[in-house]
Amino acid sequence: MFDTLKSRIFQGKQYIKDIQNAPIKDEFRGFPIIENGEIDTKICPTGAINTNPLSIDMGKCTFCGACERACKNIKFSNGYKLTSSKRENLIITSENNYEEYTKTAVESKKEIIKTFGHSLKLRQVSAGGCNGCEMELNACSNVNFDMGRFGIDFVASPRHADGIVITGPISENMAFALENCYHAVPNPKLVILCGACAISGGIFQNSKTINREFLEKYPVDLYIPGCPVHPLTFINGILNYINSK
Repeated sequence: MFDTLKSRIFQGKQYIKDIQNAPIKDEFRGFPIIENGEIDTKICPTGAINTNPLSIDMGKCTFCGACERACKNIKFSNGYKLTSSKRENLIITSENNYEEYTKTAVESKKEIIKTFGHSLKLRQVSAGGCNGCEMELNACSNVNFDMGRFGIDFVASPRHADGIVITGPISENMAFALENCYHAVPNPKLVILCGACAISGGIFQNSKTINREFLEKYPVDLYIPGCPVHPLTFINGILNYINSK
């Protein structure tokens, strides 16, 4: 027992104290900064780049940096607060700036705040994902990020959940299981798309083996971009959603 106490004292507090203002390395590719100009859209593997005006769809973007290397008009900042409650907000042009985006991109409903404001239990469904986003979501609960201190946890059963977090492009083989899971979650419930594959299909968007009919049937409450999604992006996105006014 005493050895355990000495070890805890020696290690100190390992969690990030201020998760909403945590620093991140400059090398991290986050919110894109765009200046109007020309670029070959074929350089993007997921078709995230459009012209007239020049824009990047963060819902399709894998943040690979190919466009940044090929075009001086595009740079990725290390801004990691990328979550939006509306799909159209993820399309970034030269008129968007990071500070304004973080203030307006996430809008919640009064009933969401009232119901889930102090506790949120989520069931994660890997719908054909590569395990990139899944590994990062696991990291959200480690000692460093410690998502549980905010009352946000992943649970084993959809019947114990307040919503589902979907990763992966939704493969044909997972379509039925995903819908089954959705119906098992009690009302009211949330649907959160996590990562480029879940939001748009990502690099698999033109595959014949995915079935995204689920997203045509049921409303999505939150879009969290990334490939994979960083724990800071996920945690801050959830916190902004359940605490927004």
